Amino acid sequence: MIPKNDKKLIHAWAMYDWANSVYALVITSAIFPAYYNSVTRNGDHSRVSLFGIQIENTAAYAINLGIAFGIVALLSPLLSSISDYSGNQKNFMRFFCYLGAAGCISLFFFTGSAQVYLGLGGMMLATIGYSGSIVFYNSYLPVLATEDRQDKVSARGYAYGYLGSTTLLILVLFFILNQNRLGISDETLLPRLSFLITGCWWMGFAQISFNKLPRGLNVKPVEKKYLFHGYLEMLKIWRRLKTEKNLRTFLAGFFFYIMGVQTVMFMAASFGEKEIHLNMMNLILTVLILEYIAIPGAFLFAWISKKWGNIRSLSLAVMTWILICIAAYFISTAFHFYLVALFIGLVMGGIQSLSRSTYSKLIPKTGNNAGYFSFYDVCEKMAMMCGLVLFGYLDHASGSMRGSILALALWFIIGLTFLISLFKDAPLPHTNPDRPSIS
Repeated sequence: MIPKNDKKLIHAWAMYDWANSVYALVITSAIFPAYYNSVTRNGDHSRVSLFGIQIENTAAYAINLGIAFGIVALLSPLLSSISDYSGNQKNFMRFFCYLGAAGCISLFFFTGSAQVYLGLGGMMLATIGYSGSIVFYNSYLPVLATEDRQDKVSARGYAYGYLGSTTLLILVLFFILNQNRLGISDETLLPRLSFLITGCWWMGFAQISFNKLPRGLNVKPVEKKYLFHGYLEMLKIWRRLKTEKNLRTFLAGFFFYIMGVQTVMFMAASFGEKEIHLNMMNLILTVLILEYIAIPGAFLFAWISKKWGNIRSLSLAVMTWILICIAAYFISTAFHFYLVALFIGLVMGGIQSLSRSTYSKLIPKTGNNAGYFSFYDVCEKMAMMCGLVLFGYLDHASGSMRGSILALALWFIIGLTFLISLFKDAPLPHTNPDRPSIS
C-alpha cells in the first residue's frame, strides 16, 4: 500500500520536475535554437542538406520538432494504456528519462552542418523522452496525494521545475558572460557544455525520484487488447463530440490558436537570432524575462476571467497574439524584439492556463475526466506538429521567417472565430447569474 500525502514521496516526485524542466528551458527555448542557427549557417548561406534536399536551417529545425511532437501524439494513448495496466510505471519513466537525457548529451558532439543529422536527431530524442516520461510521472500524482491536496502537490512540482531550470540557465549565462576571463576561445564549447550538463542534470537529479518512488501503482485488471485501450478511448470521445457542440467548437478554436501559441514559443529564439541577429546572451536574458513575466501574466488573465468569463478572456488573449504576430513581422531592432517579448510573456501563461480550465468546465460529467484530458493533450500535440511543420514549410518556401510569423496571425484569427461563436453561451458573469456560463 502506497501511503498518501507522504512528504518524502511527494518531495521525490516533485524532484523529477526539477530534473527534467531544464530540457524545456535550455534546449527548446534559450540556447539550442540560437546555437543550431549559428553553426548551420555559412555566411549568408543558411541552408542545410537533408536527404539530398537543400532546406532552410530554421525550416528543418521546425519540421523536425513538429515530427517529434507528432510521434509523441501517436504514442501518448499507448503510453497511457501501459501506465494504467503495466504496474511498472517507474521503469517506463526511467527509460524515457534516459532516452531524453541521452538526446541532450548527444548534442555536445554537434558542431556544425556536417553533423546536422546528429543535432536534429538528438533534439528529437530529447523531445520524445521528455514527453514520454511525463505521462508516467503524471500518473503518480493521484496515487501519492489525496484529491484535496493534488492541486497543491502539482503546483509544488511546477515550482521545483521552474526553480531548477532557471538555476541552471543562470549558471550557464554566468559562464557565457565570463568566457573571455575563462580563456575559452572556442565559441561553441560553452553552449555544447550546457547541452551536456542539461542531460547529466536531468539524469542525475532524476535518481532522487527513481530511488524513492514505488515501482508500480495500483493497476487495472488486464483486459483483452489493453494496449489499444487508449486509442479506443480517444475514438469514444471523438464520437461523443458530435453531441457536444460547445466542446467541439472550443476544441476546434483551441487547435488553431494553440498551433500559433506553441509555434511562437518554440521558434521565438530562432527568429531573434536569424532575423534580428541577437546574440545568445541577449536571447537567454529574454527567455529569463519571459519566465518571470509569465507569472503575473497568468494571474492577470485569471483576474480578467472573473470579470469577463473564460471565453471572452481567451478571445482577448488570442487578439493580443494576433497583434503580436503582426508586430513581429515589422521587427527591425533588438528593442522591438524585447517589446514584443514583453507582450508574449504577459499572454503565454494566461492563455494556456485559461484553456485548460475552460476545457475542464465544458467536458460532460461522465466520470471520465482522465480520458477527456488525454484527448486534450493529444489534440494539443497534434496542433503543435501541424503548426511547426507549416511554419517550417513557409520558412523554406519564402527564405524568411517573417512570412511564417505573419501566417501565424491567420491561425489565431481562425481560432478566434470559433471562440466568438461561443459568446452566446458565455455571457458576462454579472449580466445574468441564472444563465449557465463558461466562466
